Amino acid sequence: MELSCKSEYALLALLELVDHYSGNEPLQIRQIAAKQQIPDRYLEQLLATLRRSGLVRSQRGARGGYLLAREPWKITLLEVVNSIEGADPEPAAVDREAKSVEGAVIREVWQEAKQAADTVLQKCTLQDLAEKRNTRQQLDLMYYI
Repeated sequence: MELSCKSEYALLALLELVDHYSGNEPLQIRQIAAKQQIPDRYLEQLLATLRRSGLVRSQRGARGGYLLAREPWKITLLEVVNSIEGADPEPAAVDREAKSVEGAVIREVWQEAKQAADTVLQKCTLQDLAEKRNTRQQLDLMYYI
């Protein structure tokens, strides 16, 4: 199990929106892209997916852009990853694996690992992620002083 580039970019973009949540000020794609070094076109697609999932909302107009659709402490990382990656389908080889004991055992262990990962992602919200980032930035700053 690995964090895909798509999910990482989506989380980086959402962290930018968390930073501007209290001011209720929308961020434009180019602002987020520049700050997080994400290609504009790619970010546009990711934000469209997040909007369809109800995690962000868009605001039109000259001062338009994107905002979080809900409070950052109510959006879990599991929601974000599932929105971007889609629900994790059963492996294509399920029929082949089901015919062997080894395949069944592998599938069971994989499901346990997926459930454990989902549990961790369900417990962590965007707010938690932002707080961890802020703590790490403070520690880094103190280290260099």
